[in-house]
Amino acid sequence: MLRIALTGGIGSGKSAVTEHLRALGATVLDADEFSHQVTAKGSAALERIGEAFGAGVLNPDGSLDRAALRQLVFADAAARSQLEAILHPDIRRRMREAAEKTDTPYCVFSIPLLIETGRTKDFDRVLVVEAPTSMRRERTARRSNLDRKQIDAIIAAQASDEERRQAADDLIVNDGSLDALCAKVNVLNQQYLELASQPVAESEINALLRR
Repeated sequence: MLRIALTGGIGSGKSAVTEHLRALGATVLDADEFSHQVTAKGSAALERIGEAFGAGVLNPDGSLDRAALRQLVFADAAARSQLEAILHPDIRRRMREAAEKTDTPYCVFSIPLLIETGRTKDFDRVLVVEAPTSMRRERTARRSNLDRKQIDAIIAAQASDEERRQAADDLIVNDGSLDALCAKVNVLNQQYLELASQPVAESEINALLRR
């Protein structure tokens, strides 16, 4: 199975790309969705988050106050690293187990912090979704309660467009309509299906087994 890592900055259009890939029949494993599972009310990870960051990141009912936690970690690199240490091992394990159960020709791992966490070599290809910063700000503001300062803090904490491009095997520039974006995804889907159908060299098999 071909393993594709998808990444991009906040507001770049990752969700639109993954939604269309799913509509085309691809398996998509979204790190954000697994993060919600890991931090569900009553989970061990949520208990550790409360211990590490205090009751201020929890709602009155004991669930995670994601807005409060986001504001805290994007303002503090050390806090962000601490949170990642709590969440990422379990998220990666769950994604790996889910991938092992799929039988589609290729699997897409949607990982917003792929570049930042140095995981590009864990996958066969890296797909980057990119959009102009002004469009990313507008999209993020439209779908969330974040203000300009908060959005800019998140953008600053993430990898730059140049860093993502350097890691990319495939690049989608999402600066037009949804139809235009879907047309680009259609082309990539066909390319991935063709790649997935090719025989895998012995050296590549050995590399996969070492993961």
